[in-house]
Amino acid sequence: MSDKQKIINIAVIAHVDAGKSTLVDAFLNQSGVFRDNEQVVDCVMDSDDIERERGITIYSKNCSVMHGDVKINIVDTPGHADFSSEVERIIKTVDTVILLVDSSEGPMPQTRFVLKKSLEQGINPILLINKIDKKDARIDEVVDEVYELFMDLEANDQQLDFPILYGVARQGIVVYDPDDIRDIHVEGGESKIKKSAKGMNGFDITPLFETIINHVKPYPDYNEEPLQLQISALAYDDYIGRLGIGRVTKGIVKSGSTIAVARGDGQIEQKKINQVFVYRGLKRVAVDQAEAGDIVVVSGIPDISIGETICDPSDPHPLEMIKIEEPTLSMYFMVNKSPFAGKVGKFVTSRHLRERLDKELEVNVGLKVEETDSTDSFKVSGRGELHLSILIENMRREGYELAVSKPEVIMQRGENNKVLEPVEEVVLSVPDEYSGSVISKLNLRKGMMQEMKSENGFTRLEYLVPTRGLLGYRSEFINDTRGEGTMVRRFEKFDEYMGDIAGRVNGVAIAQEEGVSTPYAIFNISERVQMFIEPGTKVYEGMIIGMNARGEDMVVNPCKVKKASNMRAAGSDENIKLAPARVFSLEEALEFIDDDELVEIVPDDIRLRKKYLKELERRRLGKKIKTEE
Repeated sequence: MSDKQKIINIAVIAHVDAGKSTLVDAFLNQSGVFRDNEQVVDCVMDSDDIERERGITIYSKNCSVMHGDVKINIVDTPGHADFSSEVERIIKTVDTVILLVDSSEGPMPQTRFVLKKSLEQGINPILLINKIDKKDARIDEVVDEVYELFMDLEANDQQLDFPILYGVARQGIVVYDPDDIRDIHVEGGESKIKKSAKGMNGFDITPLFETIINHVKPYPDYNEEPLQLQISALAYDDYIGRLGIGRVTKGIVKSGSTIAVARGDGQIEQKKINQVFVYRGLKRVAVDQAEAGDIVVVSGIPDISIGETICDPSDPHPLEMIKIEEPTLSMYFMVNKSPFAGKVGKFVTSRHLRERLDKELEVNVGLKVEETDSTDSFKVSGRGELHLSILIENMRREGYELAVSKPEVIMQRGENNKVLEPVEEVVLSVPDEYSGSVISKLNLRKGMMQEMKSENGFTRLEYLVPTRGLLGYRSEFINDTRGEGTMVRRFEKFDEYMGDIAGRVNGVAIAQEEGVSTPYAIFNISERVQMFIEPGTKVYEGMIIGMNARGEDMVVNPCKVKKASNMRAAGSDENIKLAPARVFSLEEALEFIDDDELVEIVPDDIRLRKKYLKELERRRLGKKIKTEE
């Protein structure tokens, strides 16, 4: 094909909340993807409900824009370390990456991780310093920090000669020199004029488009070569089944054609492609064929998997398989067997649970599901607490009921059969007055300090901490820093087992019977217990309703009512003032529970409970329990 379309594939990579999705919004807005009268939400690529609520990207997604005669495929990648398995594969499909760095925070742990993967692939990045309108922006220092990061990661001379741009993605502005837009800001960081879809005050992201086109050579014309298409991501459609997503490395892929699939075990099987799709704007559009260099979606191969190569059957040349990082954390997903089971959820049986986990495996390659001795329980492993909790939250919203156990770290065996455990890099920023408490807690959790520096009233700490030591620490950290500290973490390596780490020191308050909690009972219990429930909450025997001030578990009766007497009616305690109950998010609940406890998840509630609901069963296990008199 002599008039081959120019195609450039780019990925936007950065840490959480650096502005990736907002930058993609600017690409789409300023390239005419949307009609003038079309209503467009912010962070349009974050289409999942949980992504919108939490303001994070969980699943990598594709879109494309046109600039002149060049088609630019854009991949919006996750910024959280738990979804790193998404990022690694995407890097193989792109020509360059836009490294987005916050003008105040500088390079963060996940920035380092994703950049390292990019440099290993031989990619020459483009640096974009974002949020230069911040009051605490330190643009020059951040650029120096990025240069240091590149050198630490052993970038070559060509990679070190990266172009640098500056911008405010939220306002749709990118410039070559930050001084160009200093005059459009007033006190408080607010602009003098209103933002529009085409940028602001005459500025837009044209410099970024120009830099991409000048920095990256369009993909070579490999259309006449034998077909090579490696699958780097999966999707699922209820009508057409599993979809494989990847870049056409060589040749032309055609709908309805017979192809060869090179499997991970070396086998080559003949299959037929049904449909071929490409991205136009945000839409997936069916086409008759797609050229080398384009990112495509193919249907018709129900068992296609990550890393497998679709080849020309007459001349198969498979590409090297993509290695998926191993899971670091596991937990047991169980059928909900509490006294309140089946009252709210639509999907409550082990068959429902198995089918839902199998469906998740179709697209979530960082996940691993294993059968257990019990037909009602499955061992589910993932890349971290957030990775697993997002799956649980999605299941809850879909109407599933389940119980899950405390997350457990997955150990490995090294040389001489030594036990190895996952270790994470943790970067914390805390007010100076709270740094002593944070350092003390991390040392107790077997953390090793790598760096410490203080400026502007905040202490920045870098630690290597075993994953075991970080389970349950986030809520403690928020309390210790009065909500002012920030903590980011990412998997670093497997290292030698670091010994025992103390778990939760407080016992819990356990409901004695089924019923409805009363203000009178809660008022008396709360003298010794931080309550997790409000008056009027339905409880059952074995349900955890609070945290004891002491180390032992305590059985209490939250349903006790005040007896009527000659002096006072039974309802005369209605004006009792109670402290607010502690409400757990799903992640906090998973962090809080102990080995003999479960989190019960139903569509409208999250409850904590003991594995064994009856007090007699728990006593047989030798747990020290105090019964309320």
